[in-house]
Formats: sequence, structure tokens, C-alpha cells
Amino acid sequence: MNTALRLWRHAIVMFATLFLLSAITTLPLAQAEPQGAGAQVVYPQYPSAKVVYDFYFDHPDKINSGLYWIRSLIQPLMDSPYNEAPEMMNIVVVIHGTEIVTLAKKNYQKYKDTVDRMNYYHQLGVQFHICGLALHDFDYQPKDMQDFVKIVPSAFADLAGLQQEGYALITPRIFAKQVNTQDIR
Repeated sequence: MNTALRLWRHAIVMFATLFLLSAITTLPLAQAEPQGAGAQVVYPQYPSAKVVYDFYFDHPDKINSGLYWIRSLIQPLMDSPYNEAPEMMNIVVVIHGTEIVTLAKKNYQKYKDTVDRMNYYHQLGVQFHICGLALHDFDYQPKDMQDFVKIVPSAFADLAGLQQEGYALITPRIFAKQVNTQDIR
């Protein structure tokens, strides 16, 4: 078969393909209609929580949002049908970012609400670990920190060790809110 005939057949096949694709894409799409009573609420059987949070924030104030991540784990498990006592949960928060300053005793008045929330969680059994390397980088000593925290040699060694012990890693992602919830519902 000569080259001109092959090119002509190829052009016809390409044209037919484009024609069919354009016809398909102009068909109206079916609209999904809501059906039934809505989504089903389920209560999976969870084992007792064994979680390590990795707090490394670029601004000390972001720790407040990070603390809501802890509440979002504890509160549903304390409620029915789970009714788990928080003391039975194994929760560790590893702190190694700018939020370390919130735990310095000299900054208590500035971060009072935050420290009080952390102390409340501590009383529920949550452990707060501060990275010793970060402590040094911020020129703090263990005596400068709140009494309910523990200093570990390294955040990364602590995170790795806890994961090897079976702790699930949760790393909060804290963003600045760009839209109002009511506007996007």
C-alpha cells in the first residue's frame, strides 16, 4: 500500500475518533439525586488509643490548634459507646518546634490558657515530652520548663522509639483558615 493511502486512512480514523469524542463530551451529565436517609453512623471497635503526636510548629500560637487534635482523639473515646477512661489511653506529645516557648515557666502569663490546657491533659494521663536538642537550641534548661513535662534526648529518637513500641504517629497540620465554614457549606 502506498504512503499516501496509508496517511489518508490514518486521517479518516483520527477524524472519526475526534468526532465520536466530541459527541460524547457534549451529552448532558446525569444529576445525582439524594436518596435515603443519609449517611450511616457507625461505631467501629477500636483498641485502646496508643498515639504519639509530633508537635513541630512554625509559630508558638499554633500549639493551641494542635491541642484540639488531642481533644479530637480523647473526647469521642470517652463518650458512649466507647466510655473509655482517658487514663487508659496511651498518649504522648513530642514537642520540638517554636511551641517549646509556651512551656517555659517565664512565659506562663503569656501562654497561661495553653499551659493550663496542657496541664489538664497531663492530669488525664497525656505525657508531654520536650526534645533536649530543641531545649538547648532555645537556650533553656530543664529547670526552666513546666513541672509536668519530661525532657527526652531527641524528638526523633523518641518518635521512632514510640512507633517501634506500637504507637500510632499523628502529625497535626495547622493551616490558617482561608474561608468561612458557613460560606462553603
